[in-house]
Amino acid sequence: MAASLIGGLISGGISASNITVAEPDAKRRQQLTEQFNVNARADNNEAVNCEIIILAVKPQILKTVCQQLDTSKAGQSLFISIAAGVRSTDINRWLTGNHSFNQFKGYAIVRCMPNTPALLQCGASGLFPNALVTDSQKQQAEQIMQAAGIVIWVENEEQLNAVTAVSGSGPAYFFLLMEAMQLAGEKLGLAGNIAQQLVLQTALGAARMATQSHLSPAELRQNVTSKGGTTEQAILSFQAANFHEIVLNALVAANNRSKSLADELGSD
Repeated sequence: MAASLIGGLISGGISASNITVAEPDAKRRQQLTEQFNVNARADNNEAVNCEIIILAVKPQILKTVCQQLDTSKAGQSLFISIAAGVRSTDINRWLTGNHSFNQFKGYAIVRCMPNTPALLQCGASGLFPNALVTDSQKQQAEQIMQAAGIVIWVENEEQLNAVTAVSGSGPAYFFLLMEAMQLAGEKLGLAGNIAQQLVLQTALGAARMATQSHLSPAELRQNVTSKGGTTEQAILSFQAANFHEIVLNALVAANNRSKSLADELGSD
C-alpha cells in the first residue's frame, strides 16, 4: 500500500526528493530506492520531522511503532494512519507517550481505510480527521490518498467500520462471486480458462458501465433484465435465495468484526 501511494504521488507531480521512506528491511529499502529514487532510511525516527507522516504498517505492530517514535521532532506534523481498525484516540495516546494530556492535546491524525485496488491506483478510501486536523491538513490528506483512488470523508469515526465492511473488505466479495461464476461455467461445460476469461471481462465491463453511467446499479440491472429472458430467471433464482439478505448479513458481520478488532488493537 505504501509503494502504491509513493508511485501515485510521484505520478501526480510530487518530487521523489520530497519523500522519505522509513523501512527497516534492507532488501525492501533498496527496492524502494531503486524503483522510486526516494530517500530511504532504516530508522523510523529519521522521518518524524516530515510535515506529513504516513503510518503504513500492519495494525498489530502500530502500537509498538508509535511508542518508539521520538515525537518531540514531529511538531505540528499531520499523521495519516492506513492501519485498519486502530482508532485515532489510541494512536494519539501511543504517540503522545509521556506527554501530560493536561498540557498537550496530542497530534493531528487522519484515519484512513483504503482497499487493495489502491495498489492499481483505483482504490476507495474512507477518511476521518480527529479534532486537531486543520482544513489545510484535510486537503493534504485528501490529495495524498487520491493518489490511490477516490476519497470519501465520513462524519464520525464509527462509520469507518461500515467503510471497512463495504469497500475495505469488498474486493473479496467480488472475487468470491467471480470464483462461483467460473465454477458454475465449468459445470455447464466450459473449459476453466474460457470460463475465467468470460467472468473477468464481464466483471470489468459491468464495473465500467456502473461507474460511467448516470444510472444506479438497480436501474442498470433492470435495463438488462428482459421479461421472460435468461437474465430474469437468474435474478429470480438469486432473489428466491434471499440474495439481498445474504449480502446484508455478510456486511453486518464484517462491520461487527471491525468494531471488535478496534477494541482488541486499542487495548493495553
